[in-house]
Amino acid sequence: MAAHSGSKTVIYAALAGNFLIAATKFVAAFFTGSSAMLSEGVHSLVDTGNGGLLLFGMHRAARPADRTHPFGHGRELYFWSFIVALLVFALGAGVSFYEGVIHILEPEPIRNVSVTYIVLGLSMLFEGFSWFVALKEFRITKGRLGYIEAVRLSKDPSVFTVLFEDSAALLGLGIAFAGIVASQIFEMPELDGVASIGIAVILGLTAIFLARESKGLLMGEAALPEMQEAILGIAQADPAIRGANGVITVHLGPNQIVAALSLEFEDHASAPDIEACVIRLETTVRTELPEVVALFVKPQTPATWQERRAALAD
Repeated sequence: MAAHSGSKTVIYAALAGNFLIAATKFVAAFFTGSSAMLSEGVHSLVDTGNGGLLLFGMHRAARPADRTHPFGHGRELYFWSFIVALLVFALGAGVSFYEGVIHILEPEPIRNVSVTYIVLGLSMLFEGFSWFVALKEFRITKGRLGYIEAVRLSKDPSVFTVLFEDSAALLGLGIAFAGIVASQIFEMPELDGVASIGIAVILGLTAIFLARESKGLLMGEAALPEMQEAILGIAQADPAIRGANGVITVHLGPNQIVAALSLEFEDHASAPDIEACVIRLETTVRTELPEVVALFVKPQTPATWQERRAALAD
């Protein structure tokens, strides 16, 4: 629950910042005629909508299990994260690219350029604050892992989605600033359109990366090795179990894991002994590892387990 609380703080900060930035950029684009500024306004508007979709996904994912979804609705967050990536690509990158091409084919000088610089400065300030909040939360969740590795292993897309969107926004602002300055220095308004295309490329690459990560989560990723080792350790400590062969896990949500244990029980263990052991395992795992929402146990010899794992690897 603490992770979700932190995620919501990041998203609320991004929502407030992006809404104010989008309104400011659209007003500036209207008064200046800047293509890059209009592209940045669309970008911030898309980011605002994306924050709302992530909050909606978190709300839907928190619903309890029911008859049609016996393991809960955790993957709804992954679905809406994938939709966010598509929107960044289709709306953010698509509109920016279109605006860039139009302003290259039909260039118009930027009016009231001083207004543009003021808006860019304010946008960088607001966006920087949102980015700092997201980075601070991500540093807490990533631990000792590197940034890229932490994103690849993360099971909660809400924080790194906002972080990457804000990073793309800051890069886009830098490109917009460079394009506007260059168009003024060289008296080539086409460069403003080129900046819009540059923004589109940044957004497109960001969207592809986010879509790739969300796709992996939607398909079902295994729990981190530390979690798997903790489950095996609990099983191995039970006196009725001779050996814990292995465990298969899958994330249904950031804090929802289904685990299947392969165990070899002691030869003298009777059916009631095995049943009591399974109950003990479920109780201990539920207490020590509340993320595990379902635990399945399969009695197997080590040889049988290895054969099944080898078949899966092939």
